[in-house]
Amino acid sequence: MTSSITIGTRTIGAGHPAYIIAEMSANHNQSFDRAADILRAAHAAGADAVKLQTYTADTLTIPCDNEHFRIKGTLWEGRTLHDLYLEAYTPWDWQPKLKALADELGMHLFSTPFDETAVDFLETMNVPAHKVASFELVDLPLLKKIAATGKPVIMSTGMATLAEIDEAVTTLRQAGCKQLALLKCTSAYPAPAHEMNLRTIPHLGQAFGVPSGLSDHTLGITAPVAAVALGACIIEKHFTLSRGDEGPDSSFSLEPQEFRQMVDAIRMAEAALGTVQYTLTAKEVASKVFRRSLFVVKDVKKGETFTLENVRSIRPGTGLHTRFLSDIIGSHATMDIQAGTPMSMGLFTSGNNHRE
Repeated sequence: MTSSITIGTRTIGAGHPAYIIAEMSANHNQSFDRAADILRAAHAAGADAVKLQTYTADTLTIPCDNEHFRIKGTLWEGRTLHDLYLEAYTPWDWQPKLKALADELGMHLFSTPFDETAVDFLETMNVPAHKVASFELVDLPLLKKIAATGKPVIMSTGMATLAEIDEAVTTLRQAGCKQLALLKCTSAYPAPAHEMNLRTIPHLGQAFGVPSGLSDHTLGITAPVAAVALGACIIEKHFTLSRGDEGPDSSFSLEPQEFRQMVDAIRMAEAALGTVQYTLTAKEVASKVFRRSLFVVKDVKKGETFTLENVRSIRPGTGLHTRFLSDIIGSHATMDIQAGTPMSMGLFTSGNNHRE
């Protein structure tokens, strides 16, 4: 068990900036040039990595249109699985070219393999990590194949019970996985905010002793920023050049300027979280003068009694602390004092007899 993992030269875990993944998925709309443009735009928008999906329709399912293979209750209602995956898959011959482009840009590129042949193919590309999709968490032979590569593994946990996650984690570890991260995921497209249960993220990390994060299918950027505030070390978000260019995943993907806003908001949230601290910051030192303190607010003659009419707690903070107010009221002025003078110890009589 480890509280951090390393992908390339990047350490991912508590105390390090969140690792932000742009999921290309099917948003290339079967155009290599568009896929390359997505990669460049994701890099410009601040993504640390781009993730692909490596499958074919035939490695995921079979061409069958009976009721078992018809999609129900989702964005892709009525379509067959095989038909959807024919549209959505990323051609394998593109993937080494996209990996080379990512290397040129100085960002990571890896993928989700959906069967053992995909794992072998991705290993020929020397990807720095492997991703396990929520739906494949229960494919234990595939997990063993992925773990055997020795690469870091990021696994989404949508739909999974705690027992299923434990079985998958145990399978990966026993098969050789030394570096593992888990992502909270709600497998709905798009996912409603009230079903996100982001508080699961820190529990997930604590339960399995791994970095945890969020694979997000909500609309907008609120959930990822909130996730980072709760301790998410990884954020994965679908990325498209334009939702207007309709595709299977475009409706719940971020456009480049939105992704940039998300990255900036995450980095600001990380800076704001800081550490547990009760000392003054550099900016607060200058503000300390605006605290309240005790001032003489009316002209007072020597020997005159101090009352709540001539001594008050006001701004600025250059007078005596307000804790001394009860000692001052009823005492006498030791000299003539002008209104606006900060109260100090030498300006009033002290001792038990000052109230006589």
